Amino acid sequence: MRKGWKNYLYVLTTVFFAMGFINIAFAWLGFVCMITPFVLLARDKRKTWCQGYCPRASLFGVLLRSRSLTGKPAPAWLSKGKGKWFMLGYFIFNLFVIIISTIMVSSGIRPPSDRVGFANAIQLPWEIPQLLNLGPLPDWASHLSFMMYSMMFTTTVLGLIFGWLFKPRTWCTVCPVNTMSDLLLRNKKECSF
Repeated sequence: MRKGWKNYLYVLTTVFFAMGFINIAFAWLGFVCMITPFVLLARDKRKTWCQGYCPRASLFGVLLRSRSLTGKPAPAWLSKGKGKWFMLGYFIFNLFVIIISTIMVSSGIRPPSDRVGFANAIQLPWEIPQLLNLGPLPDWASHLSFMMYSMMFTTTVLGLIFGWLFKPRTWCTVCPVNTMSDLLLRNKKECSF
């Protein structure tokens, strides 16, 4: 991939959210964004995704380049301290809730989510249109789609807020993928002989 093309990776984030309006089943593509960084990490032994391929980081850079409120780095408590670990904890808890609630939907214990929510808890007061009918989608698959879309929506909104308050790519310092990548790289170095 040429460097010039990397300048347009933000388009992928925009396309992801637009595809949710076409059909929510496309939200499953969010799993690609969750798995690819770790595939690249295993292959390259470095944070290839974070350092050049993350479409969300590209979006923050483009949207917030000259619109940051302060342009200052995030405070240490956010980027190096409790904030970073809180985001990782939120991410792990959120994945747990998504898995358990999807199992509950597939078992008929609870109804599927049919709206996007902020932090998967606060449902947005509007429904997103579904412009393309892909046929009947099992309730659990629809639920998982809305939950994934909600998680991606939430983290993008948080990233935009952090980038507006501080430097554009502040989200990258607290991103769970970045934190887990750091942990995996550190553990690999400690375990090597």
